Amino acid sequence: MTKEEIKNSLSLFPGEWDKLLQQEKEKPYYQELVERVSELYRTETVFPPFNKVFHALELTSPSNIRCVIIGQDPYYNPGQANGLAFSVNPETPLPKSLINIYKELFYEFGYPIPQNGCLDDWAKQGVLLLNASLTVTEGEPNSHSRLGWQTFTDDRIKRIDTFDKPIVYLLWGKYAQSKAERIKNPKACIIKTSHPSPLSANRGFFCSDCFKKCNKYLKENGAGEIDFQIKD
Repeated sequence: MTKEEIKNSLSLFPGEWDKLLQQEKEKPYYQELVERVSELYRTETVFPPFNKVFHALELTSPSNIRCVIIGQDPYYNPGQANGLAFSVNPETPLPKSLINIYKELFYEFGYPIPQNGCLDDWAKQGVLLLNASLTVTEGEPNSHSRLGWQTFTDDRIKRIDTFDKPIVYLLWGKYAQSKAERIKNPKACIIKTSHPSPLSANRGFFCSDCFKKCNKYLKENGAGEIDFQIKD
């Protein structure tokens, strides 16, 4: 794949997002971001595959958003990142944070813990699984955090905050919670817990009932509940 083909892929947003973000792709910071990331894909091993960078936007259109979950950056080990925060491909061993997410779902709903770590079903129901940085170099966490992705995702949050409908933000951990100041919409519901990683899950993520609280708010405001069960 040539650099030009990668640049073209990173300059075309899926579905409804392309019209919504038309002005974004013309901004100097984004053009520089595309240039730098395209070069990194040619010279380094970068995750996720370049055709999955906007997978979260592809599966969750603006009109379908009901819940936003914010991650930091993609998994940096081979075969894991698939463009959705916290999600991995179905055949991939479950990361520890995702196991803890499934444990919380078991505590709340009694759902069996699956071996399938793909969260596509959440995304298709309106759960935007958005990483702050959409790419990462193999073995180097946060390696792309200063390329411009955070400006891009912060603008996504601000844009989503203008939507005239109830949206739940599940903010897990201090990093995700730092985005709360950008959320001003009175129809938004912000639910904060600790991060589901093994280092912090016991400090407020486990037994938080965050998924039940999410569905309670959505149901009470006429948006319908999300089926959070992932099956093998």
